[in-house]
Amino acid sequence: MQSPPPPVLKERLRGEVFARRDALDGSFREDAAHRIARRALDLSEFRDITPVGAYWPIRSEVDPRPLMEGLIARGQDVALSQILHPHLSWRLWQPGDVLIKGGFGVREPGPDAPEVFPKALLVPLVAFDRRGGRIGYGKGHFDRAIAALEAQHPVLTIGLAYAVQEIDEVPVEPHDRLLDVIITEAELVRTTS
Repeated sequence: MQSPPPPVLKERLRGEVFARRDALDGSFREDAAHRIARRALDLSEFRDITPVGAYWPIRSEVDPRPLMEGLIARGQDVALSQILHPHLSWRLWQPGDVLIKGGFGVREPGPDAPEVFPKALLVPLVAFDRRGGRIGYGKGHFDRAIAALEAQHPVLTIGLAYAVQEIDEVPVEPHDRLLDVIITEAELVRTTS
């Protein structure tokens, strides 16, 4: 029997892993966000990179705000994604900045925040594998953003996830960008990408 095409398989896996992620207790997720932040802040090749592109959390995804605040505290600039469908733009962010409701209900900086071009990206995900494969929400925003930034300069890509989001193998399509590092509450995975 032939396996389904990658988009169909990704959609099936997305549903399965969403259920796992959504089942995690809120206090577990909060503690995991702090453990992930500490692990990321200890990553040597991440220490001096600026600016760092990040995302505002939605649903049950890993909350990057403890990490974003830690980066700013040690002098790195942080930019939040702004959805300009089908692309992403990156706008500088500081704790306390007013955010507006953007595409897909994501909170993002307004158009007056300075645009930057990150040299590292914190990437949300639904599922991952140890090669650096990632399943996102299916719109391709981060894949396009990584490709656009890579055309300008090297980009360190760091996926933030809970350990329960790991799967054996992500079906990779030609447009997919593999991640360099994945950080969970349990470990730091240097991928084979």
